[in-house]
Amino acid sequence: MNSITDSLYNLRLLDDLARKETRIHRMHPMVKLLVTAAYLFTVISFGRYEIIGLLPLILYPVVIFILAELPVWPILKRVLLVEPLIIGIGILNPLFDHQAVTLGGLEISEGWITFLSIFLKCGLTVTAGLLLIATTGMDRLAAAFRMLGVPRLFVLQLLLTYRYISVLAGEVARILRAYSLRSPGQKGIHRNAWGPLTGQLILRTFERAQRVYQAMCLRGFSGEYNTGGNKRTGTGDMAFLVIWILFFAAAGVYNIPMLIGSFLMGEYR
Repeated sequence: MNSITDSLYNLRLLDDLARKETRIHRMHPMVKLLVTAAYLFTVISFGRYEIIGLLPLILYPVVIFILAELPVWPILKRVLLVEPLIIGIGILNPLFDHQAVTLGGLEISEGWITFLSIFLKCGLTVTAGLLLIATTGMDRLAAAFRMLGVPRLFVLQLLLTYRYISVLAGEVARILRAYSLRSPGQKGIHRNAWGPLTGQLILRTFERAQRVYQAMCLRGFSGEYNTGGNKRTGTGDMAFLVIWILFFAAAGVYNIPMLIGSFLMGEYR
C-alpha cells in the first residue's frame, strides 16, 4: 500500500516542482522547449564511439538544476528507472564488437565504448526531458506545442494521457486501501481477487474519466485545451535561447575537452 502511495506522490512531484517561482520557471515555455529540442538533437548527433565529446553537455542539466533550485535525487531516481532498459539493449555490444582500442595505455574493446556512449546519451536525454517538465509543467508545455504548430489533437491526447495516469494511480490506491481494510494481515492480493479487482479498476477509472470530461464541458471545453494567456518572449528568454544554441553547436562541432587539454598542455610546455 505504501508503494502505491509513493508512486502516486512521485507522479505528482514533477507538477509540484513546476509550480516553483524561479527565473527558469518563469521563462517562456516555448523557449525552454526549443532549447531542450536542440539539446536532444545535439546529444543524439554524436557518434557511437564518442564519449569525451559528450562530457561538456553535462553542463546544461547542472545549470538548470542550480538555477531552478530543483532537488537532484528525485529527478535522478526517474532517470535510473530507464537505465536498466538501456543496459539490456547496449550490453550486447561488447559481444559483437571485439575490435580493441587503446585509451590511456588501457586496451578496451569498441563494444564497451559504444555501450558507455549509449548509457550516457540515455541519461542526458531523459534528464533533459524531466527537467523540461519539472520547470514548465504539462499545461504550459502543451501551450508551447500549440505555438509551434503541433496538431491540436496530438497535444490534447498527450495532455489527457498524462493526466489520466494520475487518475488511474489514484483509483488503484483506493481499491488497494479498501482491499487491505477487508483483509487485515494479508500480504499482497490473493490471485482469486485479481480478476474482480481489475474489472473494478477499469469501471471506476472509466466513470471517473466521464465525470472529469463532463466537468470540463461545463467549464467550456470544446476540443481546445486553453491554458490561459501566454506572455511574450523577453530579452532574457531570447538570450537564454541563443547562448545555449551556440554552446550546443560548439559542442557538436568541436571536441571541447580535447581543445582544453591541448591548450593546457601547450601552456605547460
